[in-house]
Amino acid sequence: MTKAGNTEHVHVRPLWTCRVCKQAWPCDTAKTSLLTEYRAFPSLLKIYLSAQMYDALDDLTAEGKPPPNLYERFLAWARSGWSRH
Repeated sequence: MTKAGNTEHVHVRPLWTCRVCKQAWPCDTAKTSLLTEYRAFPSLLKIYLSAQMYDALDDLTAEGKPPPNLYERFLAWARSGWSRH
């Protein structure tokens, strides 16, 4: 899916960090790759990211912690990203 060289920038559950750069996923590299990969189908990117966001919400609240605001992290950038790419 999202690669830098031969290394995929995918999430590691349950913390939802990038396997490669250890940043919060989707990291900047993953965002760029996802925008490129879904360029022809932006609505599918939003569906994919929504599903990932809900999985992350389940993982990140599993210990009874209050849910983090994941909208900005998972979805807001995708909408604004189309104007930059």
